[in-house]
Amino acid sequence: MQKRNTQQRRRTIIDRLNERGEVAVEELATLFSTSEVTIRKDLAELENNGLLLRRFGGAISLPSDSSELSDENLSKRKKSIGALAASLIKDHNRIIVDGGSTTSALLPHLSAKLGLVVMTNSLHIAHSLLERENEPQLLMSGGTWDAQSHSFQGQMAEQMLRAYNFDQAFIGAAGLDPERGSTTFNELISLSRVMAEVASQVVVMAESEKLHRKIPNIELPWSAISVLVTDDGIDTNAKQQIENQGVKVLCANQINSTSGD
Repeated sequence: MQKRNTQQRRRTIIDRLNERGEVAVEELATLFSTSEVTIRKDLAELENNGLLLRRFGGAISLPSDSSELSDENLSKRKKSIGALAASLIKDHNRIIVDGGSTTSALLPHLSAKLGLVVMTNSLHIAHSLLERENEPQLLMSGGTWDAQSHSFQGQMAEQMLRAYNFDQAFIGAAGLDPERGSTTFNELISLSRVMAEVASQVVVMAESEKLHRKIPNIELPWSAISVLVTDDGIDTNAKQQIENQGVKVLCANQINSTSGD
């Protein structure tokens, strides 16, 4: 019976992960009325079987391969967020684009900008920029390759970022907490914080559904964020709560979004 219960619990964990994109140990322990130690064992076994990736405090779905980050496979919501965020970029700006599927939605719109300098820690983003017309001047952060996040991290990457100053940093988020800021399962948060430190304007790009994800780690507090670009599905009260902390909230209308090129 115990073995069957374990199998059922792990199947439910995978179902929940496929639905939400991430799960938290504390939340799962409450859901299944079991210990956090048991849940961590479940996640470790599921990771060993290649079904998920563990993160501090929980787990996330396996990273998408680069083809899943292509223009054709970006959701309408992410495309609309990308178009609106790109409208903040002026010709000749120096920008940072963090790795991730939502920040990748910026890329189709950058060809229309002149004289950009773009720093990124993502090989996918770098490759995509070099394939486009009117390619920007590209800088890579360098550092240590993290296979789980598919990006460069570490002290060398931080030192590279600190050698420059930027007009804007575009950073994604696994979750949004109206009281605290952007949240993440990933314990590698120091590079995102350095990105915010060296940019005059910090733009977080995240779908409104991220407000429903209870994730423990704060990546960036609202005090470090200038603008949140999300979609028009955001709850009015949450929007007001975020704006009360000095953050400008821009809501993209996915119906009127354009894919750009």
